[in-house]
Amino acid sequence: MHDMLAEPTDARPLAAAGADDRMVRLGALRPGDKGVIVDVRVEARGEGHGVAEAELERRLLEFGFVEGARLEVLHEGAIRRDPIAVRLDDMRVALRRRDAEDVWVLLETK
Repeated sequence: MHDMLAEPTDARPLAAAGADDRMVRLGALRPGDKGVIVDVRVEARGEGHGVAEAELERRLLEFGFVEGARLEVLHEGAIRRDPIAVRLDDMRVALRRRDAEDVWVLLETK
């Protein structure tokens, strides 16, 4: 479906030299963290998303979680920090942390 996502699921996304330690999954971020999306790759982890992996990947891409999009975590829920609210370029999106785990972000330096 998306040629850029045709790499093996166990490989970490490639980053610029020295940036590897700043690359994290969106699900691990806290409010105030900012960065740029470097990859969206849905992986089967056995926890179940409620939809097929290909469908979740399609939905994330349609929401705007694409390579190069700037984001900031705005808020997290009170129960298990779920869901999270994200400013994605010029819009706000809420999603479950388990779905956010499939989005790789290069953090801005503070």
